Amino acid sequence: MPSKPQTVKPSALRPVIAHVDPFAAITGGEFHIRGQHLAMEGRPAVHMGNQDAHLVVAGNDYIIARVPDSAILGELQVETGALKSQIYSTHLGIQVADSLHPVGSPAVDSEGNIFSTFSGSRGQKSPVSIYKIDSGFSSKPFVSDLMNPTGLAFDHEGLLYVSSRYDGVVYQITPTGNMSVYVEGMGVATGIAFDEEENLYVGDRSGTIFKISRSRQIYVFATLEPSIAAYHLAFGPEGYLYVSGPTTSSFDAVNRISRAGEVEEFYRGLGRPQGIAFDAEGRLYVAASQKGRRGVIRINQDREAEFFLSGQGIVGLAFSPGGAMILATQNALFRVDIGIAGRRLA
Repeated sequence: MPSKPQTVKPSALRPVIAHVDPFAAITGGEFHIRGQHLAMEGRPAVHMGNQDAHLVVAGNDYIIARVPDSAILGELQVETGALKSQIYSTHLGIQVADSLHPVGSPAVDSEGNIFSTFSGSRGQKSPVSIYKIDSGFSSKPFVSDLMNPTGLAFDHEGLLYVSSRYDGVVYQITPTGNMSVYVEGMGVATGIAFDEEENLYVGDRSGTIFKISRSRQIYVFATLEPSIAAYHLAFGPEGYLYVSGPTTSSFDAVNRISRAGEVEEFYRGLGRPQGIAFDAEGRLYVAASQKGRRGVIRINQDREAEFFLSGQGIVGLAFSPGGAMILATQNALFRVDIGIAGRRLA
Protein backbone atom coordinates (compact mmCIF):
# COMPACT_ATOMS: atom_id res chain seq x y z
CA MET A 1 0.00 0.00 0.00
CA PRO A 2 1.28 3.48 -0.76
CA SER A 3 2.40 5.41 2.25
CA LYS A 4 0.29 8.32 3.45
CA PRO A 5 1.71 11.74 2.73
CA GLN A 6 3.31 13.30 5.75
CA THR A 7 1.73 16.48 7.10
CA VAL A 8 3.55 19.24 8.86
CA LYS A 9 2.31 19.94 12.32
CA PRO A 10 1.18 23.54 12.81
CA SER A 11 3.75 23.94 15.57
CA ALA A 12 6.53 23.24 13.07
CA LEU A 13 5.56 26.01 10.68
CA ARG A 14 8.16 28.72 10.49
CA PRO A 15 6.83 32.28 10.87
CA VAL A 16 6.85 34.18 7.59
CA ILE A 17 6.93 37.97 7.26
CA ALA A 18 5.07 39.02 4.12
CA HIS A 19 5.02 42.79 4.56
CA VAL A 20 6.01 45.48 7.03
CA ASP A 21 4.79 49.06 7.05
CA PRO A 22 5.56 51.88 7.20
CA PHE A 23 8.83 52.30 5.32
CA ALA A 24 10.69 53.67 8.37
CA ALA A 25 10.35 54.47 12.07
CA ILE A 26 12.10 56.10 15.01
CA THR A 27 12.06 55.31 18.72
CA GLY A 28 8.47 55.00 19.93
CA GLY A 29 7.16 54.41 16.43
CA GLU A 30 5.34 51.24 15.42
CA PHE A 31 5.82 48.72 12.64
CA HIS A 32 2.79 46.79 11.40
CA ILE A 33 3.88 43.27 10.48
CA ARG A 34 1.75 41.03 8.28
CA GLY A 35 2.49 37.43 7.47
CA GLN A 36 1.75 33.82 8.36
CA HIS A 37 2.32 31.59 11.38
CA LEU A 38 3.54 34.60 13.43
CA ALA A 39 2.17 33.26 16.71
CA MET A 40 1.84 29.48 16.32
CA GLU A 41 3.56 28.69 19.61
CA GLY A 42 1.94 31.27 21.86
CA ARG A 43 2.98 34.90 22.17
CA PRO A 44 5.73 35.74 19.67
CA ALA A 45 8.81 37.92 20.12
CA VAL A 46 9.92 40.58 17.67
CA HIS A 47 13.62 41.40 17.53
CA MET A 48 15.08 44.58 16.06
CA GLY A 49 18.75 43.81 15.83
CA ASN A 50 19.53 42.50 19.30
CA GLN A 51 16.71 44.41 21.00
CA ASP A 52 13.19 43.17 21.75
CA ALA A 53 10.25 45.29 20.67
CA HIS A 54 7.15 45.86 22.77
CA LEU A 55 4.16 44.14 21.17
CA VAL A 56 0.99 46.23 20.97
CA VAL A 57 -0.91 43.57 18.99
CA ALA A 58 0.22 39.95 18.59
CA GLY A 59 -1.78 37.73 16.27
CA ASN A 60 -1.02 34.82 13.99
CA ASP A 61 -1.04 36.94 10.85
CA TYR A 62 -0.71 40.49 12.21
CA ILE A 63 1.63 42.09 14.76
CA ILE A 64 2.13 45.70 15.83
CA ALA A 65 5.63 46.14 17.31
CA ARG A 66 6.84 49.34 18.97
CA VAL A 67 10.46 50.38 18.40
CA PRO A 68 12.39 50.25 21.70
CA ASP A 69 14.54 53.16 22.87
CA SER A 70 17.76 51.22 22.48
CA ALA A 71 17.14 49.92 18.94
CA ILE A 72 19.62 51.07 16.30
CA LEU A 73 19.36 48.27 13.71
CA GLY A 74 16.40 47.87 11.39
CA GLU A 75 16.80 44.11 10.92
CA LEU A 76 13.41 42.83 12.05
CA GLN A 77 12.70 39.19 12.90
CA VAL A 78 9.75 37.35 14.45
CA GLU A 79 10.37 34.42 16.79
CA THR A 80 7.71 31.99 17.93
CA GLY A 81 8.65 29.00 20.00
CA ALA A 82 11.95 27.66 18.65
CA LEU A 83 11.35 28.98 15.13
CA LYS A 84 12.41 32.29 13.60
CA SER A 85 11.26 34.10 10.50
CA GLN A 86 13.50 35.44 7.81
CA ILE A 87 15.12 38.82 8.53
CA TYR A 88 13.14 41.73 7.11
CA SER A 89 15.08 44.97 6.53
CA THR A 90 13.47 48.19 7.70
CA HIS A 91 14.77 51.75 8.02
CA LEU A 92 15.31 52.79 11.62
CA GLY A 93 16.29 56.27 12.77
CA ILE A 94 19.11 56.96 15.19
CA GLN A 95 19.16 59.86 17.61
CA VAL A 96 21.85 62.42 16.79
CA ALA A 97 21.07 65.17 19.32
CA ASP A 98 18.94 65.76 22.39
CA SER A 99 18.15 68.46 24.98
CA LEU A 100 16.65 70.63 22.24
CA HIS A 101 13.28 72.29 21.81
CA PRO A 102 12.41 72.61 18.13
CA VAL A 103 8.98 73.86 17.11
CA GLY A 104 9.56 73.41 13.37
CA SER A 105 11.86 71.79 10.86
CA PRO A 106 15.65 71.76 11.22
CA ALA A 107 17.82 73.31 8.50
CA VAL A 108 20.68 71.46 6.79
CA ASP A 109 23.51 73.25 4.96
CA SER A 110 25.34 72.06 1.85
CA GLU A 111 27.97 70.29 3.97
CA GLY A 112 25.40 68.30 5.95
CA ASN A 113 25.57 70.33 9.16
CA ILE A 114 22.23 70.40 10.96
CA PHE A 115 20.83 73.48 12.69
CA SER A 116 18.07 73.25 15.26
CA THR A 117 16.53 75.51 17.87
CA PHE A 118 15.88 75.64 21.57
CA SER A 119 12.72 77.67 21.20
CA GLY A 120 11.22 77.57 24.69
CA SER A 121 7.81 78.81 25.73
CA ARG A 122 6.73 82.28 24.63
CA GLY A 123 8.89 84.91 26.36
CA GLN A 124 11.34 82.31 27.69
CA LYS A 125 15.00 83.18 27.15
CA SER A 126 17.33 80.19 26.98
CA PRO A 127 21.16 80.27 27.17
CA VAL A 128 21.47 78.87 23.63
CA SER A 129 18.99 79.69 20.87
CA ILE A 130 20.34 77.61 17.94
CA TYR A 131 22.58 74.56 17.97
CA LYS A 132 24.81 73.30 15.17
CA ILE A 133 25.24 69.53 14.83
CA ASP A 134 28.12 68.54 12.56
CA SER A 135 28.50 65.43 10.39
CA GLY A 136 30.00 63.57 13.36
CA PHE A 137 26.87 64.41 15.40
CA SER A 138 28.74 66.74 17.72
CA SER A 139 26.37 69.42 18.99
CA LYS A 140 27.68 72.94 19.69
CA PRO A 141 26.02 76.27 20.55
CA PHE A 142 25.72 78.44 17.45
CA VAL A 143 23.53 81.44 18.40
CA SER A 144 22.58 82.92 21.76
CA ASP A 145 20.37 85.82 22.89
CA LEU A 146 17.55 85.18 20.41
CA MET A 147 14.12 84.90 21.97
CA ASN A 148 11.83 82.07 20.78
CA PRO A 149 13.61 81.08 17.54
CA THR A 150 11.07 79.31 15.34
CA GLY A 151 11.55 78.88 11.57
CA LEU A 152 14.91 78.20 9.88
CA ALA A 153 15.97 78.50 6.23
CA PHE A 154 19.16 78.94 4.18
CA ASP A 155 19.52 81.27 1.21
CA HIS A 156 21.60 80.45 -1.88
CA GLU A 157 24.69 82.08 -0.38
CA GLY A 158 24.64 79.84 2.68
CA LEU A 159 23.36 82.45 5.13
CA LEU A 160 20.94 81.16 7.74
CA TYR A 161 17.68 82.97 8.50
CA VAL A 162 15.59 82.46 11.61
CA SER A 163 12.22 83.85 12.64
CA SER A 164 11.24 84.81 16.16
CA ARG A 165 7.62 84.35 17.11
CA TYR A 166 8.30 86.58 20.12
CA ASP A 167 9.18 89.85 18.38
CA GLY A 168 8.15 89.22 14.76
CA VAL A 169 11.70 89.68 13.50
CA VAL A 170 13.56 87.56 10.95
CA TYR A 171 17.28 87.49 11.66
CA GLN A 172 20.15 86.82 9.25
CA ILE A 173 23.03 84.75 10.59
CA THR A 174 26.50 84.35 9.08
CA PRO A 175 28.40 81.02 9.04
CA THR A 176 30.31 82.24 12.12
CA GLY A 177 27.12 82.86 14.07
CA ASN A 178 26.95 86.66 13.84
CA MET A 179 23.35 87.83 13.89
CA SER A 180 21.62 90.91 12.46
CA VAL A 181 18.03 91.97 11.81
CA TYR A 182 16.89 91.18 8.26
CA VAL A 183 13.25 92.28 8.46
CA GLU A 184 10.82 93.08 11.25
CA GLY A 185 7.09 93.55 11.79
CA MET A 186 6.14 89.99 10.79
CA GLY A 187 3.55 89.45 13.53
CA VAL A 188 3.83 86.02 15.17
CA ALA A 189 6.54 84.93 12.74
CA THR A 190 6.83 81.17 12.35
CA GLY A 191 7.72 79.24 9.15
CA ILE A 192 10.02 80.77 6.53
CA ALA A 193 11.13 79.71 3.03
CA PHE A 194 12.96 81.12 -0.01
CA ASP A 195 11.76 80.86 -3.59
CA GLU A 196 14.00 80.42 -6.65
CA GLU A 197 14.38 84.19 -7.02
CA GLU A 198 15.56 84.57 -3.40
CA ASN A 199 12.36 86.20 -2.17
CA LEU A 200 11.72 85.29 1.46
CA TYR A 201 8.28 84.18 2.64
CA VAL A 202 7.27 84.43 6.30
CA GLY A 203 4.20 82.90 7.90
CA ASP A 204 2.50 85.01 10.56
CA ARG A 205 0.42 82.36 12.27
CA SER A 206 -2.40 84.85 12.87
CA GLY A 207 -3.28 84.49 9.17
CA THR A 208 -0.81 86.22 6.84
CA ILE A 209 1.94 85.02 4.51
CA PHE A 210 4.40 87.85 3.87
CA LYS A 211 6.70 88.12 0.85
CA ILE A 212 9.98 90.00 1.28
CA SER A 213 12.01 90.86 -1.81
CA ARG A 214 15.81 90.87 -1.85
CA SER A 215 15.60 94.66 -1.50
CA ARG A 216 13.56 93.98 1.67
CA GLN A 217 10.29 95.33 0.39
CA ILE A 218 7.39 93.72 2.24
CA TYR A 219 4.18 92.52 0.62
CA VAL A 220 1.12 90.65 1.88
CA PHE A 221 1.31 87.55 -0.33
CA ALA A 222 -1.72 85.58 0.91
CA THR A 223 -4.08 85.13 3.83
CA LEU A 224 -5.05 81.85 5.47
CA GLU A 225 -7.01 80.53 8.41
CA PRO A 226 -5.00 81.25 11.59
CA SER A 227 -3.00 78.41 13.12
CA ILE A 228 -3.11 77.48 16.79
CA ALA A 229 0.62 76.66 16.70
CA ALA A 230 2.63 77.68 13.63
CA TYR A 231 2.72 77.82 9.87
CA HIS A 232 5.32 75.61 8.16
CA LEU A 233 6.44 76.59 4.65
CA ALA A 234 8.17 74.80 1.75
CA PHE A 235 8.39 75.36 -1.99
CA GLY A 236 7.34 72.52 -4.26
CA PRO A 237 7.03 71.88 -7.98
CA GLU A 238 5.92 74.61 -10.39
CA GLY A 239 6.71 77.38 -7.93
CA TYR A 240 3.88 76.68 -5.49
CA LEU A 241 4.39 77.60 -1.85
CA TYR A 242 2.97 74.85 0.40
CA VAL A 243 1.77 75.71 3.88
CA SER A 244 0.76 73.50 6.80
CA GLY A 245 -0.42 74.55 10.21
CA PRO A 246 -2.73 72.95 12.75
CA THR A 247 -6.06 74.65 13.40
CA THR A 248 -8.91 73.87 15.75
CA SER A 249 -10.01 71.15 13.32
CA SER A 250 -8.90 67.53 13.69
CA PHE A 251 -9.09 67.10 9.91
CA ASP A 252 -6.62 69.70 8.67
CA ALA A 253 -5.32 70.54 5.22
CA VAL A 254 -2.09 71.40 3.51
CA ASN A 255 -2.66 74.42 1.29
CA ARG A 256 -0.63 75.64 -1.63
CA ILE A 257 -0.28 79.15 -2.98
CA SER A 258 0.44 80.04 -6.61
CA ARG A 259 2.96 82.64 -7.70
CA ALA A 260 0.03 85.07 -7.97
CA GLY A 261 -0.93 84.50 -4.33
CA GLU A 262 -3.98 82.34 -5.02
CA VAL A 263 -4.66 79.83 -2.24
CA GLU A 264 -6.02 76.34 -2.91
CA GLU A 265 -6.41 73.24 -0.79
CA PHE A 266 -3.84 70.63 -1.80
CA TYR A 267 -4.69 67.79 0.58
CA ARG A 268 -7.11 67.43 3.51
CA GLY A 269 -7.26 64.69 6.11
CA LEU A 270 -4.31 65.23 8.46
CA GLY A 271 -4.19 65.58 12.22
CA ARG A 272 -2.03 68.44 13.49
CA PRO A 273 0.15 68.87 10.37
CA GLN A 274 3.45 70.57 11.11
CA GLY A 275 6.88 70.50 9.40
CA ILE A 276 6.98 69.83 5.65
CA ALA A 277 9.65 69.09 3.03
CA PHE A 278 9.85 67.92 -0.60
CA ASP A 279 12.01 65.24 -2.17
CA ALA A 280 13.63 65.54 -5.59
CA GLU A 281 10.66 63.80 -7.24
CA GLY A 282 8.24 66.42 -5.97
CA ARG A 283 6.64 64.32 -3.24
CA LEU A 284 5.58 66.15 -0.10
CA TYR A 285 6.41 64.85 3.39
CA VAL A 286 4.35 66.14 6.33
CA ALA A 287 4.82 65.59 10.06
CA ALA A 288 1.24 64.71 11.00
CA SER A 289 -1.14 61.95 12.02
CA GLN A 290 -3.55 60.06 9.81
CA LYS A 291 -6.07 57.39 10.74
CA GLY A 292 -4.73 57.26 14.28
CA ARG A 293 -1.07 56.80 13.30
CA ARG A 294 1.47 59.55 14.02
CA GLY A 295 4.65 60.20 12.06
CA VAL A 296 5.38 61.39 8.53
CA ILE A 297 2.83 61.23 5.71
CA ARG A 298 4.04 61.23 2.08
CA ILE A 299 1.78 62.80 -0.56
CA ASN A 300 2.50 62.68 -4.29
CA GLN A 301 1.45 65.29 -6.84
CA ASP A 302 -1.65 63.23 -7.65
CA ARG A 303 -2.63 63.92 -4.02
CA GLU A 304 -2.33 60.27 -3.00
CA ALA A 305 -1.13 59.86 0.59
CA GLU A 306 0.72 57.03 2.31
CA PHE A 307 1.98 56.56 5.84
CA PHE A 308 5.76 56.78 5.38
CA LEU A 309 7.40 56.89 8.82
CA SER A 310 6.19 56.15 12.33
CA GLY A 311 7.19 58.19 15.35
CA GLN A 312 5.80 60.26 18.19
CA GLY A 313 6.20 63.99 18.77
CA ILE A 314 7.65 64.81 15.33
CA VAL A 315 7.39 68.55 14.63
CA GLY A 316 9.66 68.95 11.59
CA LEU A 317 11.84 67.31 8.97
CA ALA A 318 14.48 68.07 6.37
CA PHE A 319 16.67 66.19 3.89
CA SER A 320 20.45 66.00 4.13
CA PRO A 321 22.74 66.01 1.06
CA GLY A 322 23.46 62.29 1.54
CA GLY A 323 19.85 61.11 1.14
CA ALA A 324 18.96 60.96 4.81
CA MET A 325 15.92 62.43 6.48
CA ILE A 326 16.50 64.56 9.58
CA LEU A 327 13.57 64.52 11.98
CA ALA A 328 12.94 66.96 14.81
CA THR A 329 10.86 65.80 17.74
CA GLN A 330 9.89 68.00 20.66
CA ASN A 331 13.30 67.51 22.29
CA ALA A 332 15.65 65.63 19.95
CA LEU A 333 16.90 65.08 16.40
CA PHE A 334 16.95 61.77 14.52
CA ARG A 335 18.63 60.74 11.29
CA VAL A 336 17.05 58.08 9.07
CA ASP A 337 19.05 56.82 6.10
CA ILE A 338 16.30 56.38 3.52
CA GLY A 339 18.27 56.95 0.30
CA ILE A 340 15.95 59.71 -0.93
CA ALA A 341 17.27 63.05 -2.17
CA GLY A 342 15.60 66.24 -1.09
CA ARG A 343 14.39 68.94 -3.43
CA ARG A 344 16.81 71.78 -4.06
CA LEU A 345 15.83 75.21 -5.27
CA ALA A 346 17.54 76.23 -8.52
